[in-house]
Amino acid sequence: MEFLTGVKEKETLDIRQIAGGDYEGKTVKINGVIHNIRDMGEVAFVILRKADGLVQCVYEEGKTRFNLKDLKEESAVEISGTVAREERAPHGFEIRMDTVRILSQPDEILPIAVNKFKMHASLEARLGMRPVSLRNVRERAKFRIQEGIVRGFRDFLHSQGFTEIHTPKIVARGAEGGSNVFRLDYFNKRAELGQSPQFYKQTMVGVFDRVFEVAPVFRAEKHNTTRHLNEYIGLDFEMGYIDGFEDIMAMETGFLQYTMELLGSEYKKELDMLEAALPDVGRIPAVRFDRAKELVAEKYNRKIKNPYDLEPEEELLIGRYFKEEYGSDFVFVTHYPSRKRPFYAMDDPMDERFTLSFDLLFKGLEVTTGGQRIHDYQEILAKMEKRHMEPKDIASYLMIFKYGMPPHGGLGIGLERLTMRLLDEQNVRETSLFPRDVNRLEP
Repeated sequence: MEFLTGVKEKETLDIRQIAGGDYEGKTVKINGVIHNIRDMGEVAFVILRKADGLVQCVYEEGKTRFNLKDLKEESAVEISGTVAREERAPHGFEIRMDTVRILSQPDEILPIAVNKFKMHASLEARLGMRPVSLRNVRERAKFRIQEGIVRGFRDFLHSQGFTEIHTPKIVARGAEGGSNVFRLDYFNKRAELGQSPQFYKQTMVGVFDRVFEVAPVFRAEKHNTTRHLNEYIGLDFEMGYIDGFEDIMAMETGFLQYTMELLGSEYKKELDMLEAALPDVGRIPAVRFDRAKELVAEKYNRKIKNPYDLEPEEELLIGRYFKEEYGSDFVFVTHYPSRKRPFYAMDDPMDERFTLSFDLLFKGLEVTTGGQRIHDYQEILAKMEKRHMEPKDIASYLMIFKYGMPPHGGLGIGLERLTMRLLDEQNVRETSLFPRDVNRLEP
């Protein structure tokens, strides 16, 4: 009988262990993929690619006990050799190779040069070959940064008393309504892919007070732009017992401050590789929706065309205005018109044409939508009646208000958009692992 007692200790080491330990002059084993081979004659550099970076391994003719010609790029190998200090090598060390065990080899030569720092391939080519192009160190770095954003979101909200939840994505009705939903045949019943966890995260405020979720969101919008995806990752939170929607903006500001500090301390290598500068989030300005439009119209001599929504060009100009006037890459735009917000958004008691809601713009791109929700049963019924909505269609959602809910609000952040702006990419597909848009369902 054999028993498992926990994680099995491996003979092979990783980069962090070697760089941080006393291994100089000692023989170690390390595994990885051959990223590049630079044959200099009697000496060759075999660059090994691992999850946490590149390792320089040195082949010396007459000393290393294998034939260099047996190695191919993208082969998975296990190398045994001696650690030597080398300041010019990645991480400050190299491995003088003794033996190599080949674990697997590719059948074909790669169609794109993933071992180049920049692949010089079009976005379409990189997306079409996504399983391979992601092996490039710069491509990988984008998603390490994205990992840091999600990690910051989770860690910060846990520190603020939030509980992580997991809500269904197959739903009877979309939270936002309208026609932009993916419909499903669910055992001969009508179902949809969730546009938002909105109904469920509000429900869970009545259970845990403060909740958050990191999960996919689906929008059946036929956009083919640089800022839209049909499936993206939403960073959502909802919190109860708020004094106003300003509490939601303050919580997001805290998340951004925590996350930028985390990225600066633990993801510096990736930031440097991508030449990405972290924004200053010490103070984020807030401006009313109608005032923001006036400021842009006045400064940039632009006529206000749509009084009820922000056009992409207006968002860019608002971002430009607050960068020029206040040095901020972020700006909260508050009090959006009621007619452009969902039925559950609380109207401003001082002027019901506007809501207690906001968007967060980052370098002129909306990355967050949030606000205070209606929590009174009769009030939400009255607003639904004004919009000619049928309460029985969402009876399970309305149940939470019928039996009592605290004042609450929340937000949703688009992870790919936030990453895109942070890294100054020009297309949101650059920061989606496997993008889904109107034309792309594979890979």
